[in-house]
Amino acid sequence: EACRHGARLAERARVLRVLVEDGRASGVAVQVGGETRTIKAPIVVLAAGGLGSPRLLHASGLGPRHAPFFSDPVIAVMGSVDDIDGGAEVPMAGGLSLHEEGVALADLTLPQPMYAAFAAQVGRVDRLFAHRRTLSMMVKIRDEIGGKVTPRWADKRLTENDRQKLRHGVDMARAILRQAGAHHIFQSWHFAAHPGGSVRIGEGVDADLQTPTPGLFVCDASVIPEPWGLPPTLTLLCLGKRLGGWIGEDRVRRVGS
Repeated sequence: EACRHGARLAERARVLRVLVEDGRASGVAVQVGGETRTIKAPIVVLAAGGLGSPRLLHASGLGPRHAPFFSDPVIAVMGSVDDIDGGAEVPMAGGLSLHEEGVALADLTLPQPMYAAFAAQVGRVDRLFAHRRTLSMMVKIRDEIGGKVTPRWADKRLTENDRQKLRHGVDMARAILRQAGAHHIFQSWHFAAHPGGSVRIGEGVDADLQTPTPGLFVCDASVIPEPWGLPPTLTLLCLGKRLGGWIGEDRVRRVGS
């Protein structure tokens, strides 16, 4: 749709940094097939995600070297039920969000390779071939903002409060699976679901998602201003539509003036 309205898509182009002229964003430097190219634009919108956007800002000399973030940690809890033959259902068809506790639960039908990887990861080789007889649940928490995104890596250790939330969620998931007749219940290690909060509204960007550098915006999970613990998709779609409208109106104002 964007291309139908005049946008150009640069395939296999890796953005290296934002270009700034006279204090204003003027485009980006990209790498394509080992060659560095310059793409000029009066407005630049970074959407590289909760880890990529702060790295690009730092690489451009426009952001801190270290940026704290949230990760929305997830644990998959799985158990075998003898009288089912499934594994291809739509995942996350139902769920529960306990806002005060900062815990969310949902059904989680996993692709067979992912299920096998989780089982092998925690040493449950006895469950490797039980995918079609397995019920799975997702436990996700709203973790505290902390750790750091650096130019080369990201590191975040869970606080004791975060760990308590995960234990509470896992206990609930195990109880639900037992009530469903599951046995051989086990769980995965925790992993990051939705890294974000690393270029927060009110700190890294203003209410219009613009950075302190005029003409440079950020629109992805990194702008979420507080611990989250929920799928960010709808929120980011709304932010994107709002930003797109604002940029369009700003261009009209510039032409009119």
